[in-house]
Amino acid sequence: MAHWRIKLSLLLNYFVFAILLNSVGTVILQVQNNYSVSESAASILEAFKDLSIAIVSFIVASYITRIGYKRSMLGALGLVAVACLLMPQVPAFWTTKLLFAATGAGFALIKVSVFATIGLVTNDSNEHASFMNFLESFFMIGVLSGYFLFSAFVDDINLKSTSWLTVYYVLAGIALAAFLLLLSTSIDESSVQHEATKGIMDDLSDMLRLAITPVVLVFVITAFVYVLMEQGIMSWLPTFNSKILKLPTSLSIQMASILAASTAAGRFLAGVLLSRISWYWLLMICLVVSAGLVLLALPLAASVDGSNVTGWGNAPVAAFVFPLIGLFIAPIYPAINSAILSSLPLRQHGPMAGLIVIFSALGGTTGSIITGRVFEIYGGQTAFYFSLVPIGLLLILITLFSRMQRKTGQQVKQVSGMAGH
Repeated sequence: MAHWRIKLSLLLNYFVFAILLNSVGTVILQVQNNYSVSESAASILEAFKDLSIAIVSFIVASYITRIGYKRSMLGALGLVAVACLLMPQVPAFWTTKLLFAATGAGFALIKVSVFATIGLVTNDSNEHASFMNFLESFFMIGVLSGYFLFSAFVDDINLKSTSWLTVYYVLAGIALAAFLLLLSTSIDESSVQHEATKGIMDDLSDMLRLAITPVVLVFVITAFVYVLMEQGIMSWLPTFNSKILKLPTSLSIQMASILAASTAAGRFLAGVLLSRISWYWLLMICLVVSAGLVLLALPLAASVDGSNVTGWGNAPVAAFVFPLIGLFIAPIYPAINSAILSSLPLRQHGPMAGLIVIFSALGGTTGSIITGRVFEIYGGQTAFYFSLVPIGLLLILITLFSRMQRKTGQQVKQVSGMAGH
């Protein structure tokens, strides 16, 4: 089996969806310009993306081996290719909603299938971890590429121009290339085809039983609040750059890439630091610095008029400072996910993964909608000051979760030790 072709296909699949999923902030800005949509109405795009991910992830988790990993990925790529082609052909707000619903559903199929396929094409745990990290790094490359790809098609002179929709022909082409590469690649799924899978009601029952466990309940609230904050910032940063800092539209989109880059750097640095420092204290430090950064950056933005800005060279300092929050909030999500999974028995990792996906999706939708409404009613400054509320909540929730997680982890080790004897 040509593993290099499969790995290349998985990377390309992730690349396509990284661009589409993280284009929501750019598209929120553009639909306001093109379709005269209000901030609160535009924020609903996050719900179409995230709720599709949550619902489809939950459903396919039970039946993915019956459908087949390759067939699931081909279906996802075909779905988004068609949705991308529809965008410039039928320029309307409803087609944008349809695109993000298709992207969310497709990503759910891709994520479950890709994660499962990695086990088929790696030989040991070290190779598995190595490729998983490379895959996540490639995802961030896709996120960064998306900002520059979209900004290349934006018309800064005529804000009502729909020329930016041409980018979807490019994205449809990438999705089609990924589809053809995967179609021509053989994947041996025989080792998992014989495994029986539980029905959806069994999975739901497992998740509900797990969700009412005190430590898991605190965890899902923590994850929800974190993603609420992160997605609120990420989805509305291009609009903040455009409407508050008065930057040109294309530059507003490009400079939002600083957030993605700082998030990637933050997760890499956290991977190094976590071998030397407790995850709890690292997150506490990161949250305090994040709050300080909000209080430093937003006053800098208050008196900025970037209407005469022509590029990165003469952009205001505030456009560089605020996105650096990604460097400090980046370690939170992977750290708490790792903490909860490592404190639970292996048999509960599947239901826990389902809860992580569902509550993360709900948090992302809620964050974008709340930020959009505050942005519309009170302005962008207040909307981003609002991030101090979830930061404060996270300081409390992570402290509580850390104490409960340590006790749960000790109980699991005791049970494992007894089982070993």
